[in-house]
Amino acid sequence: MKTLVHQKFIPVILLLGVIVSSCKKEMTASVNKSESSDSVGNAPKIKTQSTSSAYYIKAGETHNFVYGNILTSYNSYRVNTTTTTTTAYEWYNASQIYADAAMVKIGATTYASYMNNTFTWMSNMWDGASPNGGYFAAANINGTGAAGDKYVDDNSLTGNVYLDCYAVTTGTTQTNYLNAAKSCANWLMNSGQWDNTYGGGFYWSTVKDNKPTQSNGLAMQLFLRLYQITGQTFYRDWANSVKNWLLNNMYDSTTGLFIWKIDGAGTGTKHLDKFTYDNAIMIEAFLLYAQIMGDNTYVTKAQNLGSALNTQLWDATNKVYRFNTAGNRVNPSWCVWASQAMIRLYQRDGNTAWLDYAQKNIDFMNAKLRNATNKGYYAFCNTDGSGVDTRQEGVDQAWMQRTQALLSDYR
Repeated sequence: MKTLVHQKFIPVILLLGVIVSSCKKEMTASVNKSESSDSVGNAPKIKTQSTSSAYYIKAGETHNFVYGNILTSYNSYRVNTTTTTTTAYEWYNASQIYADAAMVKIGATTYASYMNNTFTWMSNMWDGASPNGGYFAAANINGTGAAGDKYVDDNSLTGNVYLDCYAVTTGTTQTNYLNAAKSCANWLMNSGQWDNTYGGGFYWSTVKDNKPTQSNGLAMQLFLRLYQITGQTFYRDWANSVKNWLLNNMYDSTTGLFIWKIDGAGTGTKHLDKFTYDNAIMIEAFLLYAQIMGDNTYVTKAQNLGSALNTQLWDATNKVYRFNTAGNRVNPSWCVWASQAMIRLYQRDGNTAWLDYAQKNIDFMNAKLRNATNKGYYAFCNTDGSGVDTRQEGVDQAWMQRTQALLSDYR
């Protein structure tokens, strides 16, 4: 996933000298069953009419901004509106597909064409020359020039995105989404990204320089969901291996949160910073584990993790999640991941307090990071709303569209 600091380069001849970006962090912040994307439990839920919700309306306005400013004639999405307009990042495009799947899920079926068209374009980023495949991190907006490193979090997230699309499609289209998700999992299992260094775990990327929580948490989600749909026990076994590694190596019992990453020689160095979206990912992973594996102790783990997140990364004064424990920056995509996790907790246990956190976090983004004229979202600000980074990144639009679509079912 993207970084605004630790960027990687592809040779000029391959990608016009642009910066490759994956689902990265920046420390400085400048069995065979049908599966549904929100099937994390059966708690009673009070639903409103989505189309009457202010959040539904804002989700649509966000998509209109994307259509007018980020979407290209090739059905890809450019990185942003200013500095990187001829490049497409893999996880940015996958995130917009995710956002459109959420709209289809709540009945806005016209979004299916955007979802399906970009899915077709994504084949340009797949490594067809490798027997294991895998998505590259970036390409030109016309689909040429895909090369360089591959990232576990990108491929894991994309597999999960495709399973959301699987849940809202039928026929051949549905089959294609499932097969694409399986291909993402196949790359994870067979490309050497998991080894015995640090006792197991997936690397962040093919560079193999660290093993982070978010890459492993997203992989765990993908394996669980594929096991639920296909009944193939090797997916279950992989999910258990990832889960056990995360609990044994990345969980900090002192804070009740998952740490950032392990890197370095020997047994490795643990980086104890806590990130909002790492822990949001793990909340969702635990809820999926509880539902699919029938182990309700993981509901309790998810609830406890949610409480720890709300204690340590929630700014109670400004009512927003901080990017991480190292500072006071806020970003739409990474921080509203917590809103998605809170909605999932509510869907499981019916506790409206989770929804309150989800809603207030989104409200902050709308108040402090939304351009009132063009309805697009800025990249960063401080928790008090100062220090706005006015870049309008495609991924931030995608996550604001998605989470507001999810919230519109309830608020």
